[in-house]
Amino acid sequence: RSEINPNTKQLKVFDLRLSDAGIYTCVYGSHTVSISLHVFKLTISSDGHFLPNDVPKLTLVQNSSHPLPNLSITLFTNNNNIVRPIVPQATTHQTYTMKLKKLETTDNGTWTCHVHSDSPLINQNISFDVKVLGFGNPALERKYTTVDSTVTLSWHLNFQKIQWNEGFTGQLTWKREESATTYELIDFNVTAQGKQHETKKPSHFHFEIPEGKPRGTIEVKVPKVHFNHSGQFQCQLMYRRSYVQSKIELVVMKVSADPVGPLIKGAEMTLICQVSGPLSSNTHLRWERVNGTQMDVKNSKQHETKVEVKVSAAGLWNCDLIENNVRMISFNYLVEEAPVWMNYVVIGASVGGSVLVFGLALLCIINGIKWQQRRQRAKRMAQARQHLLENKTCQCQQ
Repeated sequence: RSEINPNTKQLKVFDLRLSDAGIYTCVYGSHTVSISLHVFKLTISSDGHFLPNDVPKLTLVQNSSHPLPNLSITLFTNNNNIVRPIVPQATTHQTYTMKLKKLETTDNGTWTCHVHSDSPLINQNISFDVKVLGFGNPALERKYTTVDSTVTLSWHLNFQKIQWNEGFTGQLTWKREESATTYELIDFNVTAQGKQHETKKPSHFHFEIPEGKPRGTIEVKVPKVHFNHSGQFQCQLMYRRSYVQSKIELVVMKVSADPVGPLIKGAEMTLICQVSGPLSSNTHLRWERVNGTQMDVKNSKQHETKVEVKVSAAGLWNCDLIENNVRMISFNYLVEEAPVWMNYVVIGASVGGSVLVFGLALLCIINGIKWQQRRQRAKRMAQARQHLLENKTCQCQQ
């Protein structure tokens, strides 16, 4: 593992080990030169591969032929920020075990461990790589869409950017709400060669895996959104018994009218705007008539998921979902005025209905009168028969 350059008389040692520490003496003629070699070995847990929120452990070991000095250790992140590691009280000066902070995906890169000693004087920098596998997405984000639209949900993995060559697994799931049944949509894994494989799982949930998507991206496409497609889509990565996840909450908006159809002159219609999930305190719904006045605006109350507005004239109305005073999505509804002939049909039907009711009432009255007359006539006839019978009886007795 070593060689000597015959021209410069330099000794080169390959694959340096802790056991190589010691005093090296060079004798050349009457000259003797001795050099003390102090060896450091720095190791990092998990071979430098982590998930977010993992806490790496560094181990620094030193060896020398002289008494081992007390070391001062400073760590510098990939952004050259100083990190003060947690160093437990050591019984000897040979081994230093240090715990770092919880990692984030932004901590990817080359870190530096600076070792210092006053006696003997040591100022040594040791570089090591930290790779944090994770998402470019936040842990939780919300996406808004409307019924019958097409929506694509994406999760961006950084395994190619950081040249991650270790295998990991993951899955994409969906559930309607927090306490509902979870359905598995996609299984995926990445091999040690960086090949990404995806398997679509059988499910009643209709979705597609887009073709030609960027590598390192997990995507699902819902071609025609239904109101019940809302819920939580969760992408989860697993590596060495650890996992990290990112959720996208899909909120779907729909609008409807009661009654459905064109607006009859003089009638009233209720427009209903509704979203599929609860809204945060900084989010609300708003009905607004296009080119209307301030009187033509109706806002939902805090945390309400539905807002209604009464309409008595034709026109175009928009339902907006406002978050932090920013319009996120908008859904319009055109209230059409019923044609004239339909108004006449309605009036005719009303008049005809009134005439029919009047006719039925008159018929009932006439039938009632006739029934009363028949009853009175039958009563008189019964009285007459009774009278005749009484007269006959009297004649027989005489």
